[in-house]
Amino acid sequence: MKRNGSIRATNVRVITEKGEQLGILPIEEAMRKAREEGLDLVEVSPNANPPVCKIIDYGKHKYQQTKKLKENQKQQHQTKVKEIKFRPNIDQNDLNVKINRAKDFLRKGDKVKVTCMFRGREIMHPEVGERAVNRFCEELTDVATPEGRAKMAGRSLGLVLAPAPMKKKAEIQGDSSGQTKSEA
Repeated sequence: MKRNGSIRATNVRVITEKGEQLGILPIEEAMRKAREEGLDLVEVSPNANPPVCKIIDYGKHKYQQTKKLKENQKQQHQTKVKEIKFRPNIDQNDLNVKINRAKDFLRKGDKVKVTCMFRGREIMHPEVGERAVNRFCEELTDVATPEGRAKMAGRSLGLVLAPAPMKKKAEIQGDSSGQTKSEA
């Protein structure tokens, strides 16, 4: 953003700090008006014909822009990939604990990587691991969608689950409150 002496146009459209238009003025007169008010002349729209300049406090303007940028960054959620590992011969109760943990991650908007690790001779029966991963995915169908099929990578079977779309999440949260759609 150009300001004060770095503006190269001969004539500019000038807007005051309050938003009032002063019209098209020569650059010298616009600079003089800005100095009289103790403010800066800032080029807001350089591609317009003539360029649009605003008489504002540049330091305050810059501060408010960085403040808005930080606020927008706070509101963004960065998706992380959380990993849940288990063995192919996992007991149902232990699997339920892992499923509940995965549901927490998915509700927060994170992706979940499901890994079934094989040790020793367990690798001889990959179908046992596939059944465990499929059981895991079936329990999470209401809050997650798989990104592809389970794949073997070395001695482990892996799959990534993404959070379900927002529309489905709202229906799930409405159902868990005990109300039916006709009551709401």
